[in-house]
Amino acid sequence: MQILEPQNQQTLAKSYNQEDWQKGYESLKQEYDYWIDEIEGVIPAELQGTLLRNGPGLLDINGQRLHHPFDGDGMISRITFTNGRAHFRNKFVETEGYLAEKKAGKILYRGVFGTQKPGGWLANAFDFKIKHIANTNVIYWGKKLLALWEAAEPYLLHPHTLETLGNEYFNGVLSPGEAFSAHPRIDPNGKLVNFAIKPGLSTTITIFELNTNGEIISKQNHSVPGFCFIHDFVITENYCIFFQNPVNFNPIPFALGMASAGQCIQVQKNQPTKIIIIPRKDSKAEKEEVRTLETQAGFIFHHVNAFEVETEIIIDSICYESLPEVEPNTDYLQTNFDTNAPGQIWRFDINLPEKKVQSQLIDKRACEFPTIHPNNVGRPYRYLYIAAAHNPIGNAPLQAIMKVDLATEKREIWSAAPRGFMGEPIFIPRSNSQQEDEGWVIALVYDAEHHRSDVVILDAQDFSKGVIAKLHLKHHIPYGLHGSFTPETFI
Repeated sequence: MQILEPQNQQTLAKSYNQEDWQKGYESLKQEYDYWIDEIEGVIPAELQGTLLRNGPGLLDINGQRLHHPFDGDGMISRITFTNGRAHFRNKFVETEGYLAEKKAGKILYRGVFGTQKPGGWLANAFDFKIKHIANTNVIYWGKKLLALWEAAEPYLLHPHTLETLGNEYFNGVLSPGEAFSAHPRIDPNGKLVNFAIKPGLSTTITIFELNTNGEIISKQNHSVPGFCFIHDFVITENYCIFFQNPVNFNPIPFALGMASAGQCIQVQKNQPTKIIIIPRKDSKAEKEEVRTLETQAGFIFHHVNAFEVETEIIIDSICYESLPEVEPNTDYLQTNFDTNAPGQIWRFDINLPEKKVQSQLIDKRACEFPTIHPNNVGRPYRYLYIAAAHNPIGNAPLQAIMKVDLATEKREIWSAAPRGFMGEPIFIPRSNSQQEDEGWVIALVYDAEHHRSDVVILDAQDFSKGVIAKLHLKHHIPYGLHGSFTPETFI
């Protein structure tokens, strides 16, 4: 492991081996429950709470490989920190589709990202039932543990056993099958804000606000022209902001069983990206109209944060030149990183009175999965942490964590290369912290040398200390998607 200073990089040899990276995509079929005993360093005594992770745990059904990891069944991993120790537990979200395929021992459902039922197009034609995989995020809010997938309602889990309890409809405010996104934003004022997308020739954006009891206290619908593929959003004190990527959707190959829904999305490279600014309910801007502005084309999965400065809105996002398309006859394990454009951090400055957008590249290093101090969500902030490539230029798997100081433009990098591969980092503030970066950064790192995953803890203020603690799991966890941290402990 080493600390890198980008300006001192002289040679840019490839930092990874493709076969090492591929091994992190093996299924984990076992469910574990144990105290983590193999630890390098010391777990901070102040670190109390639970790290929750979600992601596809199964990449095959009884040996039949899924076409893309995003079609894999959700598996919750829970690492509980208490009294200087750590406990691990994992369990699959027992959705209707997961249980059916487990019983049948074969693929029964089409997947959004290319997985088809055996039997060719005839077996898939006019089958529009997509399996709810609950594989994208997991949060604990209002004493409810929720597994999230953006195309359907949440699954409710028992926080101590991770047992699946059924779907969560928030006292009937959510309808069966109604979407509740996997990218909620938690306002420091004590509200969880989330959204749902119902795409079509025009798209309905639904915005939910939940109180600390886990009750939906506000639900508003807005119709916007065109097809929307929106995975994430940002909030400020007064607004919810969505980036409408320039794509269109041709449903005919999907209906005929020749392609998945995700494969029918095509990027319109000559069209601008639209920024949709929706006033929040019960805010100073509540009576304002919905505004749509345009900026240069690009594709955005994830945002870092947004905040208001007088009559301007500042938004920091991870932008790609284009959406990497999932072709029907390709193998994701053979991804050519050199030919794909990297995700990079960009800043968008929106002048509301003049209806103008300016954009600026913040960092050209390939990166994804940003995290910030939870008290700064929707507010001005200084520090962000993000999974990043080892080298400062070019595209590659995520192998490092980068700290960006937006005030001084200083960068710090901690890298697990050449044989470590990084998951989404989470920033956890110290209790009663006085500085924005006072806390820890925690991430799951896949160790290809030992085919296992490590829980890595860094001092968020000083990466040069190296790893404070590295917790070796007894097994690997397939590359995950999103997660969260709660100060609650569940043993």
